[in-house]
Amino acid sequence: MDARFDPVTTVEDESVSTAEQAPGADAADVLVRYTGAPVPLPKPKGHFLVRFWKSAIGKKWVMAVSGVILLGYVLAHMVGTLKVFLGEEQINTYAEWLRDLGEPALPRTVVLWAMRTVLIAAFVFHILAAYQLTRMNHAARPVKYQSPRDYAAANFASRTMRWTGVIVLLFLIYHLLDQTWGPANPEFVRGDPYHNMFYSFDRVPVAIVYILACIALGIHMFHGAWAMFNSLGINNPKYNIWKRYFAGAFSVVVTVGYVSMPLLIVTGAVSP
Repeated sequence: MDARFDPVTTVEDESVSTAEQAPGADAADVLVRYTGAPVPLPKPKGHFLVRFWKSAIGKKWVMAVSGVILLGYVLAHMVGTLKVFLGEEQINTYAEWLRDLGEPALPRTVVLWAMRTVLIAAFVFHILAAYQLTRMNHAARPVKYQSPRDYAAANFASRTMRWTGVIVLLFLIYHLLDQTWGPANPEFVRGDPYHNMFYSFDRVPVAIVYILACIALGIHMFHGAWAMFNSLGINNPKYNIWKRYFAGAFSVVVTVGYVSMPLLIVTGAVSP
């Protein structure tokens, strides 16, 4: 048989000529195109969870889930600490109840430390995912925008997420030193949150720090509460306006609740 009519020879000749005519073309792609021969895809390396974490979508999902946990804690903590306005017995009893959760089935403070462990993990993963996403964004655009940006689709809360996050982190460290561990509170009494809060908030500089930090937290929560829906895949034009309403209402309620404590105490509106 004439080689010109040999199908194998013809396929090989066409494959070679096509590969030569298309610089950079993969020979395997050429063979699939002309022969239909399947080329196995490379097997993904690493565990699924590791690959998921390394992706931008995975990091955003982790930020959203950890954000839900942190938002829930912020709201619950606000409700509990507002008991300071009901009197010493109310808030101190509440603090003791947190330590006794799970008794007698579980030893004292086990449930409390389990909740603390979840919160710490959520906080660490939230910060780590935010940092790595920022690095990925910078790597994708090593050269910054050369013209002024009008931020048509970004509001003040979204543009300041990095800075409000840093403020909240620094404030959290100070808050623990002031209200939980005691080194930043000269009159700290372990197991007496009523006394610790009134003494701390009665100092003007401390009250100002708390008020400003709570406002930064509210700004951070406004964008975070809205963006977490998108990261979790909950995005529908019919309901997007309600997501913004929820984010606004949640951040306002929490901010007002937290700010009311140092504000009312430092101004003398509420006294022990």
